[in-house]
Amino acid sequence: MSTHIRSSLRRTVRPALCAISLAAASAAAGSGAWAAQEPPPVTMGVVTFLSGPSAEPFGVPARNAAELMIRALNAGEVPAPYDARGFGGAPIVMKLVDEAGATERQVDEYRKLVEDDDVDMVVGYVSSANCMAVAPLADELKRLTVLFGCGTPRIFEGASYRYLFRTGATTTMDSTAAALYVAETKPSLKKVSGINPDYAWDQGSWSAFEAAIKRLVPGVQIIRPQTYELLVGEYAPEISIARGAEVVHSSVWGSDAEALIEQGISRELFRRSTLVMTAGGPTITRLGTRVPDGTIVGARGPFAMFAPDTGLHRWFHDAYRKRYLVEPSYPAYKMAQAILGVKSAWEKAQAANGHTRPSQEQTATAFEHLSFEGPGGRVDMSRGKGHQAVQDTAYGTVRRGQLVDVRRYPAALTTPPDGVGSEEWIRTRFAATSPRGGDPESLATAIPNRGLATSFSAR
Repeated sequence: MSTHIRSSLRRTVRPALCAISLAAASAAAGSGAWAAQEPPPVTMGVVTFLSGPSAEPFGVPARNAAELMIRALNAGEVPAPYDARGFGGAPIVMKLVDEAGATERQVDEYRKLVEDDDVDMVVGYVSSANCMAVAPLADELKRLTVLFGCGTPRIFEGASYRYLFRTGATTTMDSTAAALYVAETKPSLKKVSGINPDYAWDQGSWSAFEAAIKRLVPGVQIIRPQTYELLVGEYAPEISIARGAEVVHSSVWGSDAEALIEQGISRELFRRSTLVMTAGGPTITRLGTRVPDGTIVGARGPFAMFAPDTGLHRWFHDAYRKRYLVEPSYPAYKMAQAILGVKSAWEKAQAANGHTRPSQEQTATAFEHLSFEGPGGRVDMSRGKGHQAVQDTAYGTVRRGQLVDVRRYPAALTTPPDGVGSEEWIRTRFAATSPRGGDPESLATAIPNRGLATSFSAR
């Protein structure tokens, strides 16, 4: 199809999509008056995995959250301080794009969103490689771009941007908090290993964990950390080698995580070794009571079973479960958090602009150093010169189908100061004082088994 024909089709289809979205928003809000006076819509490109192996564990929950949040915001159903409809009264229209495929394809898709579809902003990307590829385009095309899911700290370490933001924390937080939890709960630790995919994100996660645990536990022995081809599904050699370690680190996800647990059980890995899953939230939600006792789990932030008991979290959790009949996993929380961050920045910029529609420049200025509330709690855009978020995080231990001994760690303890690289900080300044985290919580969080509701019981 020629470029001219594609452009003509987009010009024809986009107004129709806008009209459909506006009509749906008006019906949901039940207010003809708002529809009659509404300003032009805000168009948001949303990019996440809709096909391939990353779709089920990451892409679909993120897409679901985007659909839920945009519909609820347009209807004015989100609790305060987000109860104003849309973005400052303007309805939101979503343009959804599949993240599957090579990074070159994502670069092309990003350009299409901005240059052909003329979206007002892009929110997306699970893959760290894709985040790295599109990051320079945000400033080149001067379009607000918010990364919601990728974890590599390299985005803002050694680079700075005007129109690029990330509303989730990096893998540095995941890895250092995991090391703190292990050091605190296993004071006699002597041997550690790792089983991680041979992929940049997972290897970065292992490298940070290894450096952090060495700093916390001087003299700890690292037993031949194992790597494997992503999505290979067979881990017998890796399990055999790692079996001699007391702790086995893994940032594995999706079907690989489930296969590792099932094969680890059959090969008795967990009789002597504790598995540490830095991104294990979705896995334990899916496997439930099949997760071995003693497994240490994180959810890449204060999400899902680690989320605080706030009105915003309760609303998001219940609305998601009611609409999709499953528990929201951390990718859903991270997408919702990104959209609420954009709304906060947009409306702050709009207020400063005499309550008229803000420009890209004004919205970017408002976003810098912003603090806002997400379904996982407070988010501070305090790193990357005000473009990179930090949050508290938490880890817990699986015991008889419950998540127990939950410990929360403040961002200042798990994240380097602004302007300091993660590798240098872990090697020279991390845990300069003795390890400390939050006291074990007096609350046990029941692990939802294949979509069953999360419950809480005092211990």
